[in-house]
Amino acid sequence: MQSVVLKGTKDGYELILKETASVREILVDLKQLLEGLGEESEKGKDQLHLNVQMGNRLMSEEDKNDIIKLVDDYENLVIDNFLSNVITKEESAKIMAQNNVEVMSRVIRNGQEVNVDGDVLFFGKIHEGGKLIATGNVFNMGVIEGIVQAGFPDDESKLIIGNLHTAQQVRVGEQYDIVADRPIEDSEKTVVYVNDLHVLSYGKIKNLKEINPKFFNRIGGIE
Repeated sequence: MQSVVLKGTKDGYELILKETASVREILVDLKQLLEGLGEESEKGKDQLHLNVQMGNRLMSEEDKNDIIKLVDDYENLVIDNFLSNVITKEESAKIMAQNNVEVMSRVIRNGQEVNVDGDVLFFGKIHEGGKLIATGNVFNMGVIEGIVQAGFPDDESKLIIGNLHTAQQVRVGEQYDIVADRPIEDSEKTVVYVNDLHVLSYGKIKNLKEINPKFFNRIGGIE
């Protein structure tokens, strides 16, 4: 069996790599395959876009670059993506962190900074001068008198939900608001978000579908 098979799809073409083949075998078979494919592409003068399907295997960046260099020899052929059914441990840990909701019940005192990967459900208290910084969303069920940030460092799609009227400052991504300058309503149903004009705004949970449709669908909707 050849180590590389060409398959047509509705989106273009896939190069399917045999999972047990060595990179050397793949490069030899790929060169032979591309010679014929390049000739056909030359006749039609259309650029062919290829996705490389790796199946249940991972390839190093060096191996991927060897394949890209080989394809680049044929000006009418271009690789769009390398696709795999598996991911690295590092990628897995990152995804888990991003989708994890950490439950936190602690006191964050003046001068302390607590960082969270992913979402955080906060039941504690942040004193003035303390900071809670999350890469994901922040759901506040505690007391915030300091600074709270969602979407660190620059993700403006995240939200802060909960009572924030005693906070010093609220931040989403790179946008921030000093609460003392613009008091927030005393309500646990407050939603802090960045609007389409990249300005920090305030809304209500009942309007979450309009504020952030993706997040609304993610949590199954709130009626």
